[in-house]
Amino acid sequence: MVVKTPGPSEDVGQPGEVRTDPSTTLAGWRHFVDTDPVVFETLDEQQWRSMSQPMRDVYDEARIAYHSELQVIRTSTVKEIAHQGRLLTLLNQREHGARRGMIVSGEWTTGKTTALKQLGRLHELRMRQRFPGSDRIPVVYITAPPRGSPRKLAMEFARFLGLPLISPRHNTTDVTSAVCQVMIEARTDLVLVDEIHLMNLATTAGEELSDHLKYFTEHLPATFVYAGINVERSGLFTGIRGSQLAGRSILVRTGPLPLTVEWRSLVASMENTLRLHHHEKDTLAQLADYLHQRTGGMIGSLSHLIRAAAITAILDGSERITTSTLKSIRIDHHNESNSGSSGPSRKAAG
Repeated sequence: MVVKTPGPSEDVGQPGEVRTDPSTTLAGWRHFVDTDPVVFETLDEQQWRSMSQPMRDVYDEARIAYHSELQVIRTSTVKEIAHQGRLLTLLNQREHGARRGMIVSGEWTTGKTTALKQLGRLHELRMRQRFPGSDRIPVVYITAPPRGSPRKLAMEFARFLGLPLISPRHNTTDVTSAVCQVMIEARTDLVLVDEIHLMNLATTAGEELSDHLKYFTEHLPATFVYAGINVERSGLFTGIRGSQLAGRSILVRTGPLPLTVEWRSLVASMENTLRLHHHEKDTLAQLADYLHQRTGGMIGSLSHLIRAAAITAILDGSERITTSTLKSIRIDHHNESNSGSSGPSRKAAG
């Protein structure tokens, strides 16, 4: 999707009303893969000032929609996961035994899901280029079901693939067989399972879910990549089943970025995506230390802070992000309580 700058008589529509299916469905996943990063060019000063109020409102709504979308920055972690994922798919393509997989583990808001989905997007685009016009489904993306069971897991795959409505009379084996058959015929070769920390192998339900997931890995000629919050401490590697999973998977850890050249480059890259009329160049770059203290080096928190500040600057008409703007933005409670910075006042009025 490309957001264009509105001309004098151009209708840009209602960008804030865009609705898409979730990425855990085939239609939603394909929309994600097909959608290029949003492009928005600001009007020059004279054009901007001469706009009528209705046109200004439309223009501002388009900019708000632009800033509301996460701009993916290829950090070292994203690059590493993409590299390791591609290596595994290449190593596994002629493997007839146990295929190697990957587990992405780390704290919340450290970019696990972003990296996982970017890996899938790159692989699917590569397969489309290699096999143009085919009806393949090279990538399947699901999330582990909460309080999961083998049937729930099979249903997540069935839902992604858009299989016809499955009735209660279809048992778990029926659903699993149908899913495997479709994925084999569709030449699926990369399966992404997010929120894997929900699967605790220390419980009976977790053991059953693990056995079922293992069945999928052994009956599908695909590379499995998992992502979850601190999976080393979630019970995923517990017991014989956990040891077997650990023995077949490489582990890539994500975490907060240290205050290094990469962090400063990340801040500068995000600042370059801003579309504000009076923002002073390198303001955020000069505040890199403050931004690190405020967010704890968490990419998700940094993205929220900068995007919310940009939208605030549009809404209040200042058209610039300042230290005061940043301090007025609330971010996640974890980082607000641990950063020791002077965030928004927590005293309720009244």
